[in-house]
Amino acid sequence: MKGKVDLNCDMGESFGAYKLGLDEEVIKHITSANVACGFHAGDPTVMRRTVNLARQHGVAVGAHPGFPDLLGFGRRDLAATPEEAKDYVVYQIGALQAFAGPARLQHVKPHGALYNMAARDAGLAKAMVDAVLEVDKNLILVALSGSEWVRIGEKAGLRVASEVFADRAYNPDGSLASRRLPGAVIEDHEQVVSRGVRMATERKVTAINGKDIEVRADTICLHGDNPEAVTLAKTLKAKLLAVGVEVTPMSRLL
Repeated sequence: MKGKVDLNCDMGESFGAYKLGLDEEVIKHITSANVACGFHAGDPTVMRRTVNLARQHGVAVGAHPGFPDLLGFGRRDLAATPEEAKDYVVYQIGALQAFAGPARLQHVKPHGALYNMAARDAGLAKAMVDAVLEVDKNLILVALSGSEWVRIGEKAGLRVASEVFADRAYNPDGSLASRRLPGAVIEDHEQVVSRGVRMATERKVTAINGKDIEVRADTICLHGDNPEAVTLAKTLKAKLLAVGVEVTPMSRLL
């Protein structure tokens, strides 16, 4: 084998009468599910249903906490203090833990603006690390590959999964291009798959300036609200296996 990689997907983002994502189909092709915890998306019934769906398919479950911003889907930067952000995350992990029961959670992956802000703000990154440590030091923290956030988590003694995005454009410094920019979300099916395979096998991705940057791919994120999510997940997994990369939950990598 040429190594191992986890495939994760954001799930449980439906809310009340509103359906979002293709969870029932995508779940068949991933190894880890990031379950929304009610702040940016999801609700108690959706949380329970998503946890049960993941268990049925042998997929590891993780908390996907975000800012309390349903209207903005958690993608707007909020002026929360690190202490406030920590409490948001502790609260949401605890809520999902109650639904997960004795099987426990595998990981924590902050969502949207909370994730991107932690990737560039050491104070907020430490708050995310402290939140995980407070709830359960055995949980894996998912953080942007190459960011200071990864090092802060590892220094604190956490297992940290370095995450890459096959369907997102990268800035030359390794950060994700803003969704407000044209081309920030890559929609070409073949390009997404080829980028994912290259990140897993060569540990490289081409940034928006055309130059390659180094990445560490413990886990690859796929977005479940993409209309091509099912085909992308299925094809990427098949391509990875075809080149000798084992696709497995992140708990078996770290």
